[in-house]
Amino acid sequence: MKLRVLVFINAFVVALSLGLVNYYFQHSLTDLVITFIITLITCFVVFYYLIERYVYSKIKLIYKLIHNLKLGKDLKDAIGEYVSNDPINDVEQEVKEWARVKKIEIEALKQQEQYRREFLGNISHELKTPLFAIQGYIDALLDEEGLEDHDQVEHFLRKAAKNVDRLSYLIKDIDIISKLESGEVPINFEKFDISVLINEVTEQMEGKANKHKISLIFKDKYDSPTWVNADRDKICQVLVNLIDNSIKYGKEGGTTSLKLFELHDQILVEVTDNGAGIEEKALPRLFERFFRTDKSRSRQIGGSGLGLAIVKHILEAHQQTITVRSTEGVGSTFAFTLEKAKQNFIPV
Repeated sequence: MKLRVLVFINAFVVALSLGLVNYYFQHSLTDLVITFIITLITCFVVFYYLIERYVYSKIKLIYKLIHNLKLGKDLKDAIGEYVSNDPINDVEQEVKEWARVKKIEIEALKQQEQYRREFLGNISHELKTPLFAIQGYIDALLDEEGLEDHDQVEHFLRKAAKNVDRLSYLIKDIDIISKLESGEVPINFEKFDISVLINEVTEQMEGKANKHKISLIFKDKYDSPTWVNADRDKICQVLVNLIDNSIKYGKEGGTTSLKLFELHDQILVEVTDNGAGIEEKALPRLFERFFRTDKSRSRQIGGSGLGLAIVKHILEAHQQTITVRSTEGVGSTFAFTLEKAKQNFIPV
């Protein structure tokens, strides 16, 4: 409601009341009209001045402060041009909206704090495991009796070296994911044929797949190349991580198949295995750092526990998405999208 309308209504009520009181005592219609007009004008001027001076101006300032804070401006910018014609109603809506946004932010901060505590606990555990193993093997080697058995020395050194490698992979992946989260790693978009890259990755991973007796299957169903616009090296890392994951958790004699689907302005890439699958309750947390569905088996298999988190961050940096669907005992399918390259696309 506009200020003048609000003041007029209040002045009208007061003027009418005084006019009726005067009429009650004087019984003069003329006195009633004169009293009503004079009181209406006087009350309107006084009320308008008082409300404008001590109430409305304060509300306008509050509105300006809230509006500028929402826009991310400094408080000193609040003295700038006024942007609302009805601040009384607008400030109510602004406060409600602000409260809603702040509530969401607080919930997000609580969730991030929970993730931070879990991350610190997980990283501490992941680092301690290989460090304690290395320390144990070194202590055994420093034992005078242990040094006499050369076969035992070699065994301990191999075990220590394996844990050093594991520690090295872990630190490398932590460095990668921290840079991805902070935006330090640039995304170098270029036009390339995704089917050619998939063939290169499957050939690269074929040796590891053969050790686990898993067949890698990719049949390019397109006669022409499938061009995408993305960072080739980082998408290569995405494919390596997903295929490596399918091999680790696949079953002996199983398969890992890769498929391409052409959408309107995107290319959908699917990596499907017929391994053990993932329980439904674990799917929402699958891309969290260090999250493992089967911790004991995961550590026996190896890896840093950051592979899927890295995949998610790489695709988010491309402004693309990754999804997973899985059934226990049947297998899992990881699907991600890439921007389809235009015919007149010029690499940057």
